[in-house]
Amino acid sequence: INSSIFVNFHFLLFVFPSFPHPCEVSPWDIALCVTGTLISCENALVIAVLFYTPTLRAPMFILIGSLAVADLLAGLGLILNFVFAYLVDSSVEFVTLLSVGLLISAFSASVLNILAITVDRYLSLYNALTYHTERTVTFTYVMVVFIWVSCLTLGLLPALGWNCLKDESTCSICRPVTKNNAVALAVTFLLVFALMMQLYLQICKIAFRHAQQIAVQHQFVAISTTKGVSTLSAILCAFGACWLPFAMYSIVADSSYPVIYTYATVLPATCCSVINPIIYAFRNPDIQKSLWMACCGCVPSNLSLRPRTSSDV
Repeated sequence: INSSIFVNFHFLLFVFPSFPHPCEVSPWDIALCVTGTLISCENALVIAVLFYTPTLRAPMFILIGSLAVADLLAGLGLILNFVFAYLVDSSVEFVTLLSVGLLISAFSASVLNILAITVDRYLSLYNALTYHTERTVTFTYVMVVFIWVSCLTLGLLPALGWNCLKDESTCSICRPVTKNNAVALAVTFLLVFALMMQLYLQICKIAFRHAQQIAVQHQFVAISTTKGVSTLSAILCAFGACWLPFAMYSIVADSSYPVIYTYATVLPATCCSVINPIIYAFRNPDIQKSLWMACCGCVPSNLSLRPRTSSDV
């Protein structure tokens, strides 16, 4: 019997030569795969709620849905990257280019959708009287289409020859993306982050100006506005803390640097897609009501009567 088990074990090794020894599996890759699974579950829930709730069709929810789709693809990309690395022959160029292309498209779309949500929040305050019009819906759809066309194009660039597979010396910290392309993406992110900071600063100024104009509710609005500014600051800080280390490291480092530093900056960046559903979807009162209705068939009285404040923005 023992000799039969020994023969069968060697037969399995012959049939599945691409399976690595368990000791070869990197704990960083396991962490990324687990993160990808969590991202996928969270954002699949957001997409399901938005899809099955007909009342959630305002421009804000269109952008939240687009962000959820981007993060869902990012989560699936992390899972596929683990599968391709350990269960498929990763030496095949097509596998590598497919995995990297999906991750570039998904995470780029995630960042740009966050920027689009920031723009939408700014416009909803700056043009409060004309915001709820058909023109705003059209503008939102155009913005979403532009984001996805741009990001899909970025994801296709490695497959179209913009890669370092033929010259490893030009690789960035994320093979097969070239160093120059990685720097360009990182600089673009820094510009997006700077624009978000400017928009959030303008949002805070408008919120404080509105608070000063309403003298009757002076104390209430002051507290509400302060809470809103604190929330916006937390959102911006969380976004920067997740992505800035990876962006800065992509600029200064290349493939010759220790891989542990790459993992240490990539993992926080992927965690941004874990935080996004909490910040942009689950905090929203309308989505909360839909979740309560789907799970319990009722809405808590304190949620149904809670007024919308600037902290919900």
